[in-house]
Amino acid sequence: MPDDLTIKILPGDELTPQAYADVLEMCNRAYEEDLGALFKTFNHTTHVLGYLGGALASHAMWVTRWLQAGDGPLLRTAYVEMVATEPRLQRRGLATAVMRRLAESITEYDLGALCTGSPEFYARLGWVDWRGALFIRAREGLMLVPDERVMILRLPKTPALDLDLPLSAEWRAGELW
Repeated sequence: MPDDLTIKILPGDELTPQAYADVLEMCNRAYEEDLGALFKTFNHTTHVLGYLGGALASHAMWVTRWLQAGDGPLLRTAYVEMVATEPRLQRRGLATAVMRRLAESITEYDLGALCTGSPEFYARLGWVDWRGALFIRAREGLMLVPDERVMILRLPKTPALDLDLPLSAEWRAGELW
């Protein structure tokens, strides 16, 4: 972690309009797409903001979701979204530092989870692949989502889990997983 990295954690409703715009613009650059509509679907967010020299350099956030392994209990889950680093600052350990701080901050949850196309990055930080089928709990019943990859982070309150069981999450607007 760079010595001059400052990390702040803020509930989404405490982000100033300028801070929100900075996060969205940086994520747009990092993901190379306009994420404005997707950002509007996230409710009750908590942001982990990494600053270098006072400028936003890296970001992650979580929302609360309710995941269920098989027919087990619903697990209060810190579901991670929008992990991004300013493109010109990538590969310097900023996202690693932000994700480590995020993991330290979600210990009161039952589970951490995220959907990713970069599993190697998260595996280095202790996240593991969910091997079972993935479903969304919709009004019509369980909806199979075959083309997603979900990883979980075991936390102090995480019960014993069979990673080969089906895993479901509640339906939401935007991206299902």
